[in-house]
Amino acid sequence: MISLDWTLGLQFVNFIILLIILNKLLYRPLQKVLAERREAIDGSHARAKSLETDIEEKMQRYQEQLSAAKLVANDERNALKKAAAEEEAKILAEAHGKATARLQKIKEQVAEEADSASKTLKSKAEALSQEIATKILGRKVA
Repeated sequence: MISLDWTLGLQFVNFIILLIILNKLLYRPLQKVLAERREAIDGSHARAKSLETDIEEKMQRYQEQLSAAKLVANDERNALKKAAAEEEAKILAEAHGKATARLQKIKEQVAEEADSASKTLKSKAEALSQEIATKILGRKVA
């Protein structure tokens, strides 16, 4: 059985001294290291959140700049298409005008040649008809 005497008090004092020594040598330095580690982790989390916020802001600015660049590119492309269409219409109108003028010139030339050929044939037709009649009839027709 347990007896209550002066050794119990001595062990109690020994236990208190041991707690004080362990507190100074082990627990406080350990708590200090844990607190420093916790602060470092919290700081890393704060830096990570700050970096994430910066990245999001930069991505948003990038997206805005990209959208603006796309709008400018679309405007330029539309302007170039419009200019190309106008140039095409101008070239086609010029080509059509030249073709029309050339066709008119060819028609006039063909008409002149046809008129000339008609006059030539009319002048030669009478002589040919007399020659043919002479050959067919065997005598000269007046």
